Amino acid sequence: MNLLEVPALAWLAVATIAAILEVSVPHFGSAFVSAGAVAAAVTAFLGYSVTAQFAAFVVVLTASIALLRTRILERVGGPGVPSRTAPLIGRHGIVTHEVDPTVGTGRVNVGGEDWAARSGEMITVGTKVRVVGADGIVLEVTRV
Repeated sequence: MNLLEVPALAWLAVATIAAILEVSVPHFGSAFVSAGAVAAAVTAFLGYSVTAQFAAFVVVLTASIALLRTRILERVGGPGVPSRTAPLIGRHGIVTHEVDPTVGTGRVNVGGEDWAARSGEMITVGTKVRVVGADGIVLEVTRV
């Protein structure tokens, strides 16, 4: 085996391990390590010093993270967890526990489900309301 091939094989082993980790573990990032290791392996195979190999590794790793990670995450990431409250905006409900803006308490029934509610005004039990927004799982309501 040629002496130049040993460091190149070591870098390829690092690249392979990083690639396996990327596929096995739900952690996005080791693919960039793999790309850097492949660049270092090419540098080693061409006969450059260990310093040049590490430099190639760092440059490719940094460049790929800076230039590709955000773009890939945008395409692969998706919209995230759907909101449970977004479909309720615009719907009507009934106040089941007085909505008090001073204390910040209140409950409403919307679509057969009980929700915490708040409003800028006092709303009594039995009043029909409309959902105008949501803050987490707390519905913002107004009188109909």
